[in-house]
Amino acid sequence: MPASVVSVENVRESLPVYKRNDFDKALIIIATATFGGIDILNPQRMNAAEIAELANAQMHGLTGDEVIQRADEILRERRSREREQAIRTLSRLQEKQAKAASYKEQLARFSIDEARFYISESPYGAPEPVIDLKMTNGTAQALSQLSLRGVVMSPGRETPWVDETFYYIIAGGIEAGETQSLSLAPNRFGPWGNVQIPDSATLTISVEGARGQDDQTLWDSSDLTASEAERLARLRDQYGDTVSAAK
Repeated sequence: MPASVVSVENVRESLPVYKRNDFDKALIIIATATFGGIDILNPQRMNAAEIAELANAQMHGLTGDEVIQRADEILRERRSREREQAIRTLSRLQEKQAKAASYKEQLARFSIDEARFYISESPYGAPEPVIDLKMTNGTAQALSQLSLRGVVMSPGRETPWVDETFYYIIAGGIEAGETQSLSLAPNRFGPWGNVQIPDSATLTISVEGARGQDDQTLWDSSDLTASEAERLARLRDQYGDTVSAAK
């Protein structure tokens, strides 16, 4: 047998029986602590030679009790790092959620006064989708680009004909307090060009984001993704009081 295995067995045998199980777990923790991708908080069984060879350099000269103590220190350090990372993630997600709510308030001041969708005929006889908009910039900022979400629905139909987000660059921008009317030509080869959309269908346009005259993002109302919302709820259950106290 490898000398390291013999050494480990000798140390193990020197311990009281009730400590040997803790010693075995400690060996696995020490052996795997320096290897990425291994969950040392839930150590898996390894054979004696693997454990001894990996742990030998880390536990050289330690008694059985010191091995157990060293493993406890490793676990405390790991848990502390994971807790700090979790709290940072919680703070980041809460900040993103709060910003989205604040941005929605800003974007609500930019109003879509009229929105109409219809399909006309191009000079070449092809169907040509058209979006007519009248909008007023009620914010205090001049804007150069909008992120818009368009939804086309028919009465009595649950599934929308169109539900897409698109960007519109405003030629010359739109000043604070200014009202503009415009016609957009969405891609006729996409869902907007569906000739089955009836004349009775209605268009709803919502403003999802905006850029200023310097082309920098001013407001983005994107909510948390489903996975982010789930993670936020889980982290709040675990660390919510800690983060609130820190503030």
